Amino acid sequence: MQRREIFKKITTTFQEINNKQKSVRPPYFEHEVMFQKCVDCVTKDCQVACKNNSDIIQFDDLGSPVLNFALQGCTYCDECALSCSSDVLDIKFKKNINVKFSIDTALCLSWKKTMCFSCKDPCIDNAIDFQGLFSPTIDLTKCTSCGFCVSVCPTDAIKLEII
Repeated sequence: MQRREIFKKITTTFQEINNKQKSVRPPYFEHEVMFQKCVDCVTKDCQVACKNNSDIIQFDDLGSPVLNFALQGCTYCDECALSCSSDVLDIKFKKNINVKFSIDTALCLSWKKTMCFSCKDPCIDNAIDFQGLFSPTIDLTKCTSCGFCVSVCPTDAIKLEII
């Protein structure tokens, strides 16, 4: 193994550890430490109240809510925050979801000159721009990180980075 490969492996490992420490959370919290209160929550009101009712709100190993974009996106309907009995999620802390989306051009059909608008069609923020019929990009100034583009991509080209 060459030195370059060793450093790349170390860097990748540190990035993986950092991303595992952070979770994609519903957009209504003040501080990450607040989710420790969720451990004792048995009602899971936030998940039950979600208007998407598509299991976008799931629970990590500790029992705190995390978002899973595999089936659906978040409409920012506020219901999870309004129903939270542990005061972890609160409407006054509403913000964009803590992820940044990007398009993997190596996987994207449109970047391979195949007409595909799967990500653009459900984008409620009109944040996905195409150059003609091809080469989509995500305008991060418009994107609210709702995640509706993720589950509809036929090649899993939409990637997320937890911020």
